[in-house]
Amino acid sequence: MNDTTFPVASQFAWDYPSPFLRQCTPDATHIDGLHHTNNAVYVQWCEAIGWAHSEALGLGLADYQRLDRAMAIRHAAYDYLLPSTLGEKLLLATWLIDTDEKLNMRRRFQLIRETDQAVIFRAQWDLVCIEISSGKARRMPPEFCAKYLPAVIRPVS
Repeated sequence: MNDTTFPVASQFAWDYPSPFLRQCTPDATHIDGLHHTNNAVYVQWCEAIGWAHSEALGLGLADYQRLDRAMAIRHAAYDYLLPSTLGEKLLLATWLIDTDEKLNMRRRFQLIRETDQAVIFRAQWDLVCIEISSGKARRMPPEFCAKYLPAVIRPVS
């Protein structure tokens, strides 16, 4: 998915250009005792869109297993800015925004409520390439570089 899938998305103030998007709508199972979307749900949505983006770029779990390599979360930061509630239409965006082209990459997330275009959540993952069989950090294989690096947005300093 990309912003052409969601015409309203072009009006939003995205943190970076060309977001990979997924629509999210909290249902009853997502709502906690405070009557808003549970924070853990946002983390699950990040995982889901991260995988969807990776698959859209041409690398899925089967590829990770075949190559004995994976991009693993080394550090995650989540900023819960505003609550969301049952039935609200939300757009979750993700980008790959930085890499050293060897081991590390950074993924960003931004969640916007469609009705008022309010940013309700931001997150960042610092990723490291690992060898799945050992869990040790290893250089990104050529297939990772070929698929991921063209998608990386380099922030302007």
